[in-house]
Amino acid sequence: MIKRIGIFGSTGSIGKQALEVIKHNPDKFSVEILTANSNYEELIEQAIVHDPNIVVIGDDTYYEKVKQALSGTDVKVFAGEKALEEVAAMDCYDMMLAAIVGFAGLKPTLKAIQSKKAIALANKETLVVAGDIVMDLAVQNQVPVIPVDSEHSAIFQCLVGETRNKIEKIYLTASGGPFLGRKTNFLVNVKREHALQHPNWQMGAKISVDSATLMNKGLEMIEAKWLFNLQPDQIEVLVHPQSAIHSMVQFEDGSLKAQLGVADMRLPIQYALAFPHRIPNEYPRFSFRKFNTFTFEEPDLRTFRNLALSIEALEKGGNLPCVMNAANEIAVYAFLKNKIGFLEMTDIIEAVMGKVPFIEKPSLDDYLNSDAEARTLAADIMSL
Repeated sequence: MIKRIGIFGSTGSIGKQALEVIKHNPDKFSVEILTANSNYEELIEQAIVHDPNIVVIGDDTYYEKVKQALSGTDVKVFAGEKALEEVAAMDCYDMMLAAIVGFAGLKPTLKAIQSKKAIALANKETLVVAGDIVMDLAVQNQVPVIPVDSEHSAIFQCLVGETRNKIEKIYLTASGGPFLGRKTNFLVNVKREHALQHPNWQMGAKISVDSATLMNKGLEMIEAKWLFNLQPDQIEVLVHPQSAIHSMVQFEDGSLKAQLGVADMRLPIQYALAFPHRIPNEYPRFSFRKFNTFTFEEPDLRTFRNLALSIEALEKGGNLPCVMNAANEIAVYAFLKNKIGFLEMTDIIEAVMGKVPFIEKPSLDDYLNSDAEARTLAADIMSL
């Protein structure tokens, strides 16, 4: 039985690697939906190569270009933000790979869950912003949410066969990013190109910057809370520069399970798409000769204050993670445009978290409003 995949965010790093996985397993997967925000040229190329049922270009100013380029094919072309939600609810696919970057991934994912589609979740912001609503809806619709993030995939894999056993704690491992061991006086001068040079992983611009500030790990802590139904004090971050152990679970008897592997996102993508089966591949294998030493250390919360802000958001809950995420998206965007400095991102996030009114039990509308308010505030702070 071929599993029909909808890749929402197909021109990003995860989307491209997912297409590679699917191409190598034509007997197991087919591509039915491809979506992009504004990278219409790559979307057209992907559609010609992979022949999906539907493509969606989020920025409708490119609709005619995409439509014209694919006029000689059977591919149906849709455009606009609303179209993402409409297509997510269609019957032509079985599983959504949710790989749209940032808050924009939330609404299509909710629509897919309502339409009883399995979710391979590569967009951590969806759970950071509205984890309670997303996971409740998944339970109501009996929809599996299988994580694609390497850390959450590791925890998910460690928990297979352990449904009756209580988790005492999980350890999310962090490479430490390109500035591991650096102090504030060094980070003042960090430029865009430095922040994009991750030591172990090939990733898109936003996630690379988030890794450099350790915000990525903070977002992952909040995501883990919802994915695995944990309390904040059950989630710990460990800096592990080798990026060999992708994360660990400690059970109530003190036993630890860890998942190891090479730093290759195709592995967790393949695992999520094929679950519950593992499928063979020709990817490089892990070598204990090469990685014969594993080291671990506590994260430096005084230097990398984004992680401290994330822990505060995790512990307080409500709409605070949503507010933090929105401010971070605006701050990272400004940093990538060379409009603010590396450390200013944290200042902006902290200021916005202190100003947007706290809501303890937000509705979906509350989350959407908090997100909008936080973005406006962050932009206002930067324009002062």
